[in-house]
Amino acid sequence: MTFLALDPSRYPDQLAAKVAGFKTAFAPLGLPEPAVFASAPLNYRLRAEFRIWHQGDDLAYAMFDPANPKRPILMADFPVACSTISTAMPRLRAFLLADPSLRQRLYAVEFLATLSGELLLTLIYHRRLDAAWEAAARELAGQLGAGIIGRSRGQKVVLDRDWVLESFAFQGRELRYQQLEGSFSQPNGGVNRQMLGWAAAQAAALGGDLLELYCGNGNFTVALAPLFRRVLATEVSKSSVQAARYNLAANGIANTALARLSSDEISAALAGRESFARLRDIDLAAYEFSTLFVDPPRSGLDAATVDLARSFANILYISCNPQTLYGNAAALQASHRIAAAAAFDQFPYTHHLECGLLLQRR
Repeated sequence: MTFLALDPSRYPDQLAAKVAGFKTAFAPLGLPEPAVFASAPLNYRLRAEFRIWHQGDDLAYAMFDPANPKRPILMADFPVACSTISTAMPRLRAFLLADPSLRQRLYAVEFLATLSGELLLTLIYHRRLDAAWEAAARELAGQLGAGIIGRSRGQKVVLDRDWVLESFAFQGRELRYQQLEGSFSQPNGGVNRQMLGWAAAQAAALGGDLLELYCGNGNFTVALAPLFRRVLATEVSKSSVQAARYNLAANGIANTALARLSSDEISAALAGRESFARLRDIDLAAYEFSTLFVDPPRSGLDAATVDLARSFANILYISCNPQTLYGNAAALQASHRIAAAAAFDQFPYTHHLECGLLLQRR
C-alpha cells in the first residue's frame, strides 16, 4: 500500500486487513475487540514535505519511492493533503515560477496546516537568503495568507512567526494548540481528535492523579487534565516543552505541572534513586498517581519505564508501533490485563497503524 498509488475505493478493505493483523498479533495477550477509528480517505494530512524538482525554468513537487529512492516522482498535487495545503500547492508553484528570487536554488518545501485553516510554509534553499528574497516572500505570505520561513545552511528567516495555532471543538470545549515548525505534531488531524476522544473516554472514570510521559506539545495533556485531580507531565524536547507551556496556559489548564525530564529520569526520581533541579518546585510526594499515560516514540518503553508502569493501577498507552507495544504489554502481563483496545488509522494506504490500550492491574 502506498499513497503514491492510492485508491480510495479500496481503503475500507485495507484498513480491515490492518486491524485483523493487530487482532491476530495481540490475541495471545487476551486483546478485547478493539474500537476502530478510520481516517477520511482523502485530504487528511496536515503536514507534507516535498523536494522541488527543477527542469530548466519549470519546476514540480517531488517525492521518492522507498523502493527506488533515486527516481523522483513528480506531482502537481497531493490528494491526501488537507484542503488548505491542496489549495496552496498550485498557487505556490505559480509564485515560484513567476519570481526568480523565490525560485533560485530552492531545494524543498514543507507545509504545516491546521484543522482551523492556518498554514505555515518553510522554503529550504541551497543559497544565502537576502533582502530581495525577503521582499518577495512577504508578498507571497500576503497573497497566500500563510506564514513563511526561509531556511538555508546556518540561516533561518521567520516572517512574523514560526508556528501555527490549531483549534477545534472537543467535548464542549475549544482546544487550542501552538504547533512549532520543526517540532512534532499529529499529521492526521481528524484521527487525532478521535484518539483524544477515545483516551478521554477511558480516563473518565479513573480519577486520582495522572503521570504523563512523552507529553510533546501537550496534545493529550490538554484533553485529559480536566478528568484528573492533578497531572504531572514530562517531556525531554525543549521546543515541545515550550509549546506545551503555551498550550496549558491557552486552554486554562491549572492542575498540571510540567517538567523537562526523560522517562528514565522521572522513573529514577519517583524511585528515589536521583534528584533533579528541574523538579525543585514539584513535590512528588504530594501526588497520588492512579494512572500512567504514555505515547512513546517507535522504540516503545525502556525497561526502567516498564518497571515504573507496574506500580500504576491504570496504564493508558498510545503507540505508533504495534511491535514494541506488544513487547511492553507482554512484559506487563503478570501485573496488568488489557481492559480496552483501539486502532487508529493515522496513515491510510500504508502498513502503519496507531494503537491504544488501557491496561488495568489484575
